[in-house]
Amino acid sequence: MAQTALTIFASVFCLSVIISPSTSVDANNKRMVGAGQDEVSVAAKVDDFIESELLQSKTPLAPTTSDEDFLRRVSFDLAGVVPTPRQITLFGLDHDLKKRQKLIGRLLESEEFSENLAGYWRDVIFSRATEVRANLARGLFTKWLTNRFESGATWDEIATELLTATGNVREEGATALVFAHNGDAQELASETSRIFLGIQLQCANCHDHPTDQWQRNDFHTLAAYFPRVRVRRVQTDARRTFEVVSFDVPLARSNRRINRARLFARLDRNSDGKVTTREIENTSIAGFFTRALQVGDKNKDKALSLEELKALPEPNKGRNRSSEYFMPDLSNPASPGERIDPAFFVSKIESPVGMKDLERRGELAKVITSTDNPWFARAFVNRVWAEMLGEGFYMPIDDIGPTRSPVFEQALVVLSDEFTASGYDIRWLYRTIANTRAYQRQARAKDPGDVSPPFAAATPTRLRADQLFNTITSVMGVQENLGRRTLAGSGGNAMYGRGRSARAQFNTLFGFDPSTPQDELTGTIPQALFMMNSPTVNNLIRGMGDTRLSRILREFDDDRDAIAELYLLVLAREPSKNEVAICLKHVKSNDSRSDAFEDIMWSLLNSSEFLTKR
Repeated sequence: MAQTALTIFASVFCLSVIISPSTSVDANNKRMVGAGQDEVSVAAKVDDFIESELLQSKTPLAPTTSDEDFLRRVSFDLAGVVPTPRQITLFGLDHDLKKRQKLIGRLLESEEFSENLAGYWRDVIFSRATEVRANLARGLFTKWLTNRFESGATWDEIATELLTATGNVREEGATALVFAHNGDAQELASETSRIFLGIQLQCANCHDHPTDQWQRNDFHTLAAYFPRVRVRRVQTDARRTFEVVSFDVPLARSNRRINRARLFARLDRNSDGKVTTREIENTSIAGFFTRALQVGDKNKDKALSLEELKALPEPNKGRNRSSEYFMPDLSNPASPGERIDPAFFVSKIESPVGMKDLERRGELAKVITSTDNPWFARAFVNRVWAEMLGEGFYMPIDDIGPTRSPVFEQALVVLSDEFTASGYDIRWLYRTIANTRAYQRQARAKDPGDVSPPFAAATPTRLRADQLFNTITSVMGVQENLGRRTLAGSGGNAMYGRGRSARAQFNTLFGFDPSTPQDELTGTIPQALFMMNSPTVNNLIRGMGDTRLSRILREFDDDRDAIAELYLLVLAREPSKNEVAICLKHVKSNDSRSDAFEDIMWSLLNSSEFLTKR
């Protein structure tokens, strides 16, 4: 089957098109918007600014996309699902001039919108987690965030909850951000700036930022909001877990000295008389060991002997690690460093000295989400716009700031100001962007050397793992609660391990950091092999038995009708005349009708169009 299918794929389906998963789109639009202007008016203003600049640069605008492509695109962006053949047909037959606006409203009020958005932010946070054990909180975080989006929580409310969370990581979903970085003040400072402000501040950890205005002190005044938060292991009646807690009182110094010989024996796993970074990687002391090497590795062999370990100074000598923050002295790693008090680096607003942990983190959330801080709104607007159109006003989307210059700045300012005026209403922003003419233009892939302005056409983007999983289960007619047995195989296989859901394991294979620019995302060999050669996929596209394809072949005796239905199912569009002709030729040249259609379906599933949002 694979050889003949490859021939079809090479001749017809070497396209750069795009996919979308299916959703029910019959919910009522019942949610009220905030105090900003209505979405359609703001969308028109944004379009006017963008089109004015494009016309001045003589950049041709792509025409409005077809109903088929719009339905598929907006279904993916808002609900993370692909439309069904019936939904595609009914939408095309609907003559209501406002049908696109109404569709946007229904999708925004669907359960799938909240699930899709929660999956996106799960990937943003956990893709750069520095604590490997944080994965145990992924599921709870996704469920918690889905509920928050469903309840209509605004972006400032969610940001505040993430920054100020405490509690058991298996019970409180908001603890995910702190847990993902094990409560480390410097990691939390980096991610807080990147996620909520779009500003890459981590380069200022050790020195002044080489390409931006930020000084080293700016980084550490931000980190000074987090010195009193901790992640500690706890044992419940049922299982061992972790909790995010505040340490607002000095930790008592223990009089008991660490038995360094016993510690060394535990760490020296291969018993070669020295401890290396490899032996302690993924342990809780990995960060300490890196600093210990800088101080104690006298012979520069990138390892510590027992003698070198014993010679290390007492940790935290001369400072109370639980109460205040100290900026490390790079010239003398053994010293306590310089005490730093919290201040917001953007506005230089200093916070009161001596605040308790939750007071500090609450103060940080307050200054970050303040309407006086334009970067909070800009970062979110830029990220959502890039996710929906393929490119942002700033690129990369998480590297913006005062010294960066956006494209179409007037359009960005209008969107950001009105998003702020709406009370950071998330649905308001998605509704506004989806109603722009820029969003509803045809998609065009750009050549690597193309330097023309963005937004003259939509840019094809790769589907996130959740969206692709939704699409495969929809196309194959597989329910997600059956997905583990059907997609993973009975009892698990080489791709899927035991004890994890099919979706979670699929995300491990196909997941990526959504903050990565689209032109840097490439598929992997394991991903291609799964789609092309997996017995799981091949069994689901059989033309015999109780499969979606076999049902299509039984329902449609005419090959043309079967081909059209297959294209609607897999690619959410009608086939072109040329595609129909090639497919018919292949069916007629094959002795088995079911084998021929298996080849066609295999080719569609392995086309770039299936993996992409057009």
